[in-house]
Amino acid sequence: MQDRFHTPLTDDNAAVLLVDHQIGLFTGVRDIAVAELKHNVTSLAKAAQRLGLPTVVTTTSADSMWGPLVPELREVLPQDLKVIDRSTVNAWNDDRVRSAVEATGRSKLIIAGISLEVCAAFPAISASAAGYDAYVAVDACGTFSQTKRETGLLRLLQAGVIVSDYASLAVEVLADNARADAGQVYGDLDMPFATLVGQLSAVYGR
Repeated sequence: MQDRFHTPLTDDNAAVLLVDHQIGLFTGVRDIAVAELKHNVTSLAKAAQRLGLPTVVTTTSADSMWGPLVPELREVLPQDLKVIDRSTVNAWNDDRVRSAVEATGRSKLIIAGISLEVCAAFPAISASAAGYDAYVAVDACGTFSQTKRETGLLRLLQAGVIVSDYASLAVEVLADNARADAGQVYGDLDMPFATLVGQLSAVYGR
């Protein structure tokens, strides 16, 4: 019998949870370049839509403490997607967030958030305890020091959460480069090496 580490992500079993990618929190990020973080989370969001993955997005105190989503992320999300603004530190403790995830009907949850050790880690650990297979896209997360990044990753690993990067998780869902939408997914992920491969393929007819 396969366990969660061997059952792959697919476009039938996976959903995405984006937590607190807000302007105010971005100002404190120190473990990854802000431009790179914006690129990574927006690329994940775009690829998730292309692959048909339900996406739940939440903020904390958007009208006061931390401000709205960064514009780059808001622009690539569906206009009718309702961002859930909450007060709980752990997004999983908000009934609306938990219900939205449950409503997707998916068993695997790809999570990213700011900060990594709180906004991503807390709901990932809670979702795992609730029976979900939780994955954290660490390069679509940011935090406020290298120590926080390191301790956050350690806590995730200790709790059995699967850690990866945004592009690898999306490509695992893609599964087959012969899919009709494969080129568009790679375009959404905006990986420089993938662009180069595409250029070489065009030159050599492969």
